[in-house]
Amino acid sequence: MTYQIIDLATASPDLRLQAARLLHVEFNQQRWDYSWPTLAEAEDEVAMLCQPQHIARTSIDERGFLFGWIGGLPEYDGYVWELHPMVVHPQNRGVGVGRALVLDLEQQVAARGGLTITLGTDDTDNMTSLGGADLYVDLWDKIAHIQNYKQHPFGFYRRMGYIITGVVPDANGVGKPDILMSKRVQKG
Repeated sequence: MTYQIIDLATASPDLRLQAARLLHVEFNQQRWDYSWPTLAEAEDEVAMLCQPQHIARTSIDERGFLFGWIGGLPEYDGYVWELHPMVVHPQNRGVGVGRALVLDLEQQVAARGGLTITLGTDDTDNMTSLGGADLYVDLWDKIAHIQNYKQHPFGFYRRMGYIITGVVPDANGVGKPDILMSKRVQKG
């Protein structure tokens, strides 16, 4: 499989629509049924991320088929960037597309003077040992001994060098935390 990573902001309107459709469909077919419930909301998200102060990158094949895309939002005067969102077409999972998108985002952030990338990865259906747990008791012990039961995305990000830097208990309802992860992309 060959693909290239390009700037979504300068891509064709058709490619941006593909990105919105992928975001809408995949986040609503997966466990994140509260995210971008309409195509219009997904299109708004893509348009927002295509603004010059943000980062939006996509992987495409030679025919212009979108494999996946990733976004970045600056925080803390641009020293920290939030990875938000990332979505890969189901047919292209497990073959390095997500990894390539994350590495590309890390390069883009570093080139803009960013030092750290942070992200939140929700556990809304007990895919990890943090889901369903009372995180107000022995939080750091639970984080230190986290288990990945059902291929939760935190495992992918951990393999990419991201570490858990916190948890927002009950972020999505009782026992449904947001797992916060970060990685330094260049030394300050």
